[in-house]
Amino acid sequence: MKRLILAGSGSGSGKTTVATGLIAAFEARGVRVQAFKTGPDYIDPGYHQAACGRPSRNLDTWMLSPEANRAIFSRAASRAGLALIEGVMGLYDGAGSGLAGDGSTASLARLLKAPVVMVIDASGLAQSAAAVVLGFRSFDPGVDLAGVIFNRVGSPRHYELLREAVESLGGIRCYGYLPRDPELALPERHLGLVPHLERQGLEQFLERLRTAVSQTIDLDGLYRLGVAAGPLEAPAGENVFRAVAAGQDQAPRVRVGLARDRAFSFYYQDNLDLLESCGAELVEFSPLGDERLPPDLDGVILGGGFPEVFRSELSANGSMLDDLRRAAARGLAIYAECGGLMYLSQGIAPSPEAGEGDFSPMVGLIPARAVMGTRRAALGYTRAVLASDSPVGGPGLEARGHEFHWSTLKLPAEGGQGAEGGVGPGYGGGWHPAYRAVSPRHLEPRSEGLTNGRVLAAYTHLHFWSNPSLAANFVRACDRGSAV
Repeated sequence: MKRLILAGSGSGSGKTTVATGLIAAFEARGVRVQAFKTGPDYIDPGYHQAACGRPSRNLDTWMLSPEANRAIFSRAASRAGLALIEGVMGLYDGAGSGLAGDGSTASLARLLKAPVVMVIDASGLAQSAAAVVLGFRSFDPGVDLAGVIFNRVGSPRHYELLREAVESLGGIRCYGYLPRDPELALPERHLGLVPHLERQGLEQFLERLRTAVSQTIDLDGLYRLGVAAGPLEAPAGENVFRAVAAGQDQAPRVRVGLARDRAFSFYYQDNLDLLESCGAELVEFSPLGDERLPPDLDGVILGGGFPEVFRSELSANGSMLDDLRRAAARGLAIYAECGGLMYLSQGIAPSPEAGEGDFSPMVGLIPARAVMGTRRAALGYTRAVLASDSPVGGPGLEARGHEFHWSTLKLPAEGGQGAEGGVGPGYGGGWHPAYRAVSPRHLEPRSEGLTNGRVLAAYTHLHFWSNPSLAANFVRACDRGSAV
């Protein structure tokens, strides 16, 4: 299985720009690329998909077992001419100390036995680039650091200085560079890159990027490197997928509305595939542009995204807000993550100091307001144990995911507020804390999210392959004849 990993020397090195350009360039040559992203990320995979026309998949050694990672990888890459995996942060950055299962790019490279090509920001570097590469190579000899691509290179002569310095080390090849060009930069905002759905002139950008990559990066050499990757053992994790799907022919077919537009676009493709394998028909709708929910729904999923950016438009679509209220009153199963939680709240305030004139009312199912802060409220992995009955399972069920948000929930005076905006145990009115959550760096359990049995809304983004029963439970909850 031809594969290679594109890692970074650190965040901001240009991994996504280079990865997207490589995908577009290989596709233009007729090579079918299956893209992957290391770690909990929704925006980078969107650019991958824009470049190749097929969903990018997330792999993660902290959220998922080795078997699940190998199964997801093998199922998606089996029909590809090349599997290209973009890393996360720096090569060794993760939840631990560069060890197996820490979520780092290095741990995934070891698991998949994949050669690594590092993207290095060459701004202000010349011969010192060799010291950078030497340090990364010697840090873990178990990682096959095979090559380097430089980003933001000042000139062809600058690249030659970099190449000569690095290749003098022996055993590492330079595969080219991207020039310093503001037109090749990806715009950013508070949660990272601006999603591709909002990018103006995306097609022109991809063409410019493809052309630049084709001119200055050795595509033939990278392809040969991917071909040289050794065989992988049979993915035992495929049995996990089959076990979940087994017997689902007798399960009820349910129609589930899936919010998907510029405000809500954060989904793991393998979560959606797992839901479909368990009997869900996913019907997309737009909370921004559609007046009503799709007909005959049994459930609704509201993923993450940027509702705060589109709060005025979402608030103005009163018919959709009313339809969601009616759907909840009918007892539909509703699952909401992060942006979806904000949308189900009483409304979104752009800052703690915002007055009522700046407040944007939302669906109002959750008796709390989402208030944007001036700094991150949470960032990192989460181990979530269900604390109450919910549409994805009952108390004690454990899953893994992550949080990344700038807002917190402002609760009524009689409610409590836990760490990072969680709901305190004293909150009543039929709502209960959804999870007891623990983070790798904060081991004290905290309450997170809310559920009333039929609706679950939380900041945590779960990866369903961390516990595939989540998908099967949600499909059962969508069957109106099933007990909650």
